[in-house]
Amino acid sequence: MAMGPHGARQANQYVPAAFAPRPLGQTFGNHNPPPQPCRCPSLPTHSPCYPPGNAMVMLPGNTTVMPPRPLLPSCPPSPLWSLPSPLPAPGGAAFGGCPPSPTLPPTYLSPQGGLVYANYGRQEDFDVLEQQGVNPRGHLVIIRVGEISYAEKVNAAQARGVLIYPDPWDIPQDPRKAGLSQNRAVYGHVHMGTGDPYTPGFPSFNHTQFPPIQSSGLPRIPAHPISASTAARLLSKLTGLAAPRDWKGRLADVPYHLGPGDPGVRVHLQVNNMKTPTMISNVFGCIEGRFEPDHYVIIGAQRDSLGPGAASSGVGTALLLELAWTFSAMVRNGFQLRRTLLFASWDAEDFGRVGSTEWLESRGQRSSGHIDPSEGGRSWVRVERSPVTPPPRQVDSPNRSGQTLYEQVTFPDRRWASEVIRPLSMDSSAYPFTAFAGVPAVEFSFVEDARPYPFLHTQDDTYENLNGMLFGRLPAVAKSVAEIVGQLLIRLTHDHLVPLDFGAYGDVLLHRIAELNPYSSELKSRGLTLQWLYSARGDYTRAAEKLRQDIYSSEEKNERLNRMHNVRIMRVEFYFLSPYAAATETPFRHVLLGQGPHTLQALLEHLRLLREAPERFDEGRFRRQLALATWTLQGAANALSGEVWDVDINF
Repeated sequence: MAMGPHGARQANQYVPAAFAPRPLGQTFGNHNPPPQPCRCPSLPTHSPCYPPGNAMVMLPGNTTVMPPRPLLPSCPPSPLWSLPSPLPAPGGAAFGGCPPSPTLPPTYLSPQGGLVYANYGRQEDFDVLEQQGVNPRGHLVIIRVGEISYAEKVNAAQARGVLIYPDPWDIPQDPRKAGLSQNRAVYGHVHMGTGDPYTPGFPSFNHTQFPPIQSSGLPRIPAHPISASTAARLLSKLTGLAAPRDWKGRLADVPYHLGPGDPGVRVHLQVNNMKTPTMISNVFGCIEGRFEPDHYVIIGAQRDSLGPGAASSGVGTALLLELAWTFSAMVRNGFQLRRTLLFASWDAEDFGRVGSTEWLESRGQRSSGHIDPSEGGRSWVRVERSPVTPPPRQVDSPNRSGQTLYEQVTFPDRRWASEVIRPLSMDSSAYPFTAFAGVPAVEFSFVEDARPYPFLHTQDDTYENLNGMLFGRLPAVAKSVAEIVGQLLIRLTHDHLVPLDFGAYGDVLLHRIAELNPYSSELKSRGLTLQWLYSARGDYTRAAEKLRQDIYSSEEKNERLNRMHNVRIMRVEFYFLSPYAAATETPFRHVLLGQGPHTLQALLEHLRLLREAPERFDEGRFRRQLALATWTLQGAANALSGEVWDVDINF
């Protein structure tokens, strides 16, 4: 894929890269290479060392189990780097060594202790353990795949180490059907953040002169993926209290106890990692817009994977190349774009969205939206999104002849929004665009009715397995995704107004603030009120309605007004980034979709302590949280209004 007019000036401006387009079948056909060393950038160019290596799990009775490679790519965390002097020249050799850190665990950690079963590793699961009198501190925790990301699981665990396994309840492993082998592990990253953990909030270039900063999202305990068969041997040794009924999976002959049980039974996890720094490169193609060339619409796909990557990277890359070819042909035939269309092939995405985040930190301020196509099933379309308008209704269903995708989903009496739309999750490729950079983003994929694609992020994610799971209909499914994405791209790049539903957050805010209402009496007794949160929400709703009226009454051909309206519309997500949260501490600054104490979810969780654990409630901290959240929402309303005197600022 040739560099576009802007390609050479993007995030990796000095890194030579070549990316040759291939037909769909060749993109991931015969794509089953042996495991490669983890691809990770060196500090002065992009990201930390993500090590290949091995680990041993010592079972009771001196039995040793060797889990498959590679390790979770960011566990244990890489030690802090020290910049050499002078800095290497652009394109120069990567660093060759990683000095030990006094604050982070070494790569040869060998923690040992009892074993505690913690279900999915959610905060509510650890709360259940606490209620049952089971303390994971000082022990290793075993957690099953699903519900939340690996990073969130490890972040919630307060233990010596974490083991993550795929339970047959969550990932099909029936040997009589197409499913995951019980000897396969599912890989993932455990950085509670995105991008380079040592340059949080700013791009990681060779010319960055200030010293690296450790991201608060790096775990301080080792974590490792294991297979279901290894997990069964470990869990079968557990004693103690029986796990709750909804915690029990489908591992054969496993009673599912909480542990740790017999203090004489210990589990020893020995991790032996090798740090190999490697440069990464994003690849860009560009079609420049005519009227708003400085506003980008990005269609992106990841190029790396933790395995063969048919579903995780192969399909997305094939669709990216096909759409690039299609739009190039349209432009040659006279089609003109209002906004710049950027085709991006992201590197190091499976290591914490490194490639895309580093570009966002340097060039993402002018983005109008980001779209990510992917695959995973055949029956239903799933859309993880920020407030982007639903896809067009004219796309044919890949499963039912003579029916559109919209008709298939909504027949007979279902709604598109409830059946298809999902909020952005931390595992989504689109998540950092909205939660970190405040850019509207959407990710499309097809999912199964009854079960997920079992081979994602494993060594079995091959073209043959993916096409087999789709009963040979991969081309038809890929065609439907390409049509959805293509039609949405045309609207985002060609319409005189960016088609974003900027008023949708009015209902979202009302719902989220209403969750605080049950605690009104406790707040009132402390001299606090939710009045100003509701006031900010009201101002936002009125500002959205006023903008709609302004757009309706304006002339479509007035380019100056169109640009003014578009700037306000496409900045809606950016308005919800908390200006009071530091990127080095909480990179996901979005008050509704982010992570950290600045979010409305954190406000609700802190408020719940008034009833569940009053001694842990910090009134001073809560007052600060409430004030900053209120002003963030009020600031969003003010910005959308565009006229500071049109909103109520008398607090």
